[in-house]
Amino acid sequence: MLSPAELAAVRADFPLLARTLRDDRPLVYLDSGATSQKPDPVLDAEQDFYLQRNAAVHRGAHQLAEEATEAFEGARRLVAGLVGVDTDEIVWTSGATAAINLVAYAMSNATLGRGGEAARRFALQPGDEIVVTEAEHHANLVPWQELAARTGAVLRWFGVDNDGRLRIEDGVITPRTKVVAFTHASNVTGAISPVAEIVRRAREVGALTVLDACQSVPNMPVDLHAFDVDFAAFSAHKMLGPTGAGALYGRRELLAAMPPVTTGGSMVEVVTMSETTYAPPPQRFEAGTQPVAQIIAMGAAAQYLGELGMEGVWAHEQQLAGELLQITDIPGIRVIGPTDTTDRLAVVSFVVDGVHAHDVGQVLDDAGIAVRVGHHCAQPLHRRFGIAATARASASVYTTADEIATFRESLAGVRAFFGQA
Repeated sequence: MLSPAELAAVRADFPLLARTLRDDRPLVYLDSGATSQKPDPVLDAEQDFYLQRNAAVHRGAHQLAEEATEAFEGARRLVAGLVGVDTDEIVWTSGATAAINLVAYAMSNATLGRGGEAARRFALQPGDEIVVTEAEHHANLVPWQELAARTGAVLRWFGVDNDGRLRIEDGVITPRTKVVAFTHASNVTGAISPVAEIVRRAREVGALTVLDACQSVPNMPVDLHAFDVDFAAFSAHKMLGPTGAGALYGRRELLAAMPPVTTGGSMVEVVTMSETTYAPPPQRFEAGTQPVAQIIAMGAAAQYLGELGMEGVWAHEQQLAGELLQITDIPGIRVIGPTDTTDRLAVVSFVVDGVHAHDVGQVLDDAGIAVRVGHHCAQPLHRRFGIAATARASASVYTTADEIATFRESLAGVRAFFGQA
């Protein structure tokens, strides 16, 4: 767990946290599940690239290009190290959404015969099955709906129980299942999925596994090799990094067999007027000019988290989850998701009796407290609980217990403000 001195030092690294809002109210930022704030080392890394070594990577023989390429590939090493994989198993993308779509569209291309014999393991036939969960962010649901529509595959899913935890039932994964895509931790309920059990069931039928690790990578130790998943996606902006960058992890042998999706410069070996041979991974999947500055800054974010120590970050996260869940003591507040700290993140969605989520968010904003309101890109999960929208408070490594106490105090007055108490 982070000591008070360590937490104070962390907060000092985040310049935006020091700003005040209207009426000179201090900012209480509880929307890190949507996007995180950025520490000075990340901001400095991006600026330093533009000030000192701005050049195209993998394309020049001059010193700037060499320095840019080393920083670019150095970021790959840092990100790979954070999540426990090998450097050449990290593919740069524009974010987690693009990473998941890359896998889905590669499977579509394989179904069309692209990639040759090696890619046949990714091909789908009518009646094959794609399994997802009711807890998915749209980014890990809609691409698989599209893949099913293009290939004739059938979409199946695991539901959730009344606490928002996955119900891992027999008969959902079958011998026809070809891919199982699931979240590591829900961006609505904070519930952590039973990764080992899902992967075991997928392995028994030879299905590929795709993990959405957006919420987990910033907040808890993640070892993708130990998880034994085939692919995983996560974004920079949720892990203290910039927008516009993300990563796809893929097993080396799977990336080597997978056909490309986006084609163009930088991902080729030989091009003639009639055909092209493609570079090996990860370059095969990194067509065109990459967001170099943002990727370097993502590497700086990975280094920052690694130096803090993810075990300590996770202990802090669990403490904050307990602080957030104390809102269940406020009359008229209902948490959507687990109400205990077991296997959950400090991501707490809730409804206030008689008050719309957007109105809740406005009252909190007037107090300087930033939360998310809406369906959080998870409409099916909200529909499961019979609600259209929730308010969501989500913490990060820089969040304090005092901030959450301020949030609870303001939340306690919401119903009275609207004449509901």
